Amino acid sequence: MPLPSNDAPVLLLGPLLRHVDPVSATVWVETDRPCTVDVLGRTARTFCVAGHHYALVVVEDLEPGSSTPYEVALDGARVWPPGDSAFPPSRIRTPGHQGAFRIAFGSCRYASPRTVEDSEGIPPDALDLYASRVAALPEDRWPDALVLLGDQVYADELTTRTKSLLHRRRTEKAEDHAPEGQVADFEEYSRLYYESWQDPQVRWLLSTIPSSMIFDDHEMIDDWNTSAAWREQITREPWWRGRITGGLVSYWVYQHLGNLSPQELAANATWQAIQDIAADDVTRDAEPMLREMAELADAEPATIRWSYVRHWGDARLIMVDSRAGRVLEEQHRRMLDEDEFAWVEAAMRRAVDEGVEHLILGTSLPWLLPHAIHNLERWNETVNVRHHGRWRGRVAEAVRQASDLEHWAAFGHSFERLGAALTAVARGEQGRAPATALVVSGDVHHAYAAELIRPDGLESRVHQLTVSPLHNQAPHPIRVGFKIGWSRAARRWTGRLARWVDAGPTALEWQKQAGPFFGNQIGELVLDGRDARFVLSVAEKGDHHLRQVLDMPLAGA
Repeated sequence: MPLPSNDAPVLLLGPLLRHVDPVSATVWVETDRPCTVDVLGRTARTFCVAGHHYALVVVEDLEPGSSTPYEVALDGARVWPPGDSAFPPSRIRTPGHQGAFRIAFGSCRYASPRTVEDSEGIPPDALDLYASRVAALPEDRWPDALVLLGDQVYADELTTRTKSLLHRRRTEKAEDHAPEGQVADFEEYSRLYYESWQDPQVRWLLSTIPSSMIFDDHEMIDDWNTSAAWREQITREPWWRGRITGGLVSYWVYQHLGNLSPQELAANATWQAIQDIAADDVTRDAEPMLREMAELADAEPATIRWSYVRHWGDARLIMVDSRAGRVLEEQHRRMLDEDEFAWVEAAMRRAVDEGVEHLILGTSLPWLLPHAIHNLERWNETVNVRHHGRWRGRVAEAVRQASDLEHWAAFGHSFERLGAALTAVARGEQGRAPATALVVSGDVHHAYAAELIRPDGLESRVHQLTVSPLHNQAPHPIRVGFKIGWSRAARRWTGRLARWVDAGPTALEWQKQAGPFFGNQIGELVLDGRDARFVLSVAEKGDHHLRQVLDMPLAGA
């Protein structure tokens, strides 16, 4: 295959290997101009969004349990892998092979180490180090899936170089923009993905390990959809409409599109409309249509489902949107609206019906928190509900926003409903209980493992596994706070505080099994039949490689 000439299309980002099932895969790319993208003889024309060009190639007719090296060509000229690549060939590995199924997961990656100033003092990038580790392993020890649980980019924490670029861009335009040091529109969001995904190590990892992604708040703005009061405040800002639409359009293009299976793509009206536009004219801009979709999604969250399911043989991942679809009315707060929660519960029942051994719920925000923090969030929600519109409620709202009290525990009805759904699965009330029911999360800038130990009669082991960040840091006060949060004294004191306001108690009881761990980190699930293990690796300042700090059985031997 010929190499590209000087005037040939250029591969800007990707390839990203996204949805993979036993017989098909999707490969995402961004190019510098309109072109035809070829992967293993399957082709796709690029589509245009705000002057950027993307393609999603659907590769079908693969063999279950197969491993197929692939290249990427643009207009017939090979552009991937690079001619000087030191990494193994990128390949599509379909589920169905013998042996353990390995899932790597983590969250919160602030740019890449090549774009971060040394003065920021951030420890080495765990995803970079993990990619180098994987590349040196035999293929049969590579992870089968990579699950990224939010904050893949930081729209409100920018590198020095990006701040400078945005400042120069904005001096040429007299428009309402986001606060200084934050992105404002789709064009500026695209810069964040260039920073995050152009590292050679990470680029190779994403080209070879199928990735599943979900957003958290920093893809839009810190504390996104914390409460009705927060939303009322932010929507008064003149720059917010451009910010949220740009954020949702960029998320749809860079992350959500690759979460969809070929069958879901065929049924997706937005994707089919973009295909029609590209077939008519590859230079025609789809941004107006996507902006309209994003505005509607922000105003009426039920118009789009960001949650999705991954089928991995004996394992099933149900990825849950715990940000965009919240019900924020103070008297009826819900993490998910009724239709979305019913969809999650139905997906859990189907998994049990189909005999999975490991049911995995992905949610950017942890379900089971340190007990003291759980109690504080229950106290805060109760005060907000009881005194809404009065001075005590305003004080409680200020505490909620300042202290980020907006995890599952701060949506008490949803916390209990998810607990009831998991308990029903774990008791075998909906069919044969799987070996494990796992909730994997990020957000809180440290790692820990907790296990549900009550109610009694659980046949499945139910774990909360939290891993964060991949590339960021936890300031010293946060480290101290989370260490205290697990202490018995803090639990007793905050428990009294919650009881003082008659916050509803929970019948659930959980126990910390490991942690807290700090530093940049990545977790792995190793699933083999009904056996399961949780492996955690960490890099602190001064480390040049990941150190394994935990290998904990979750079920089985």
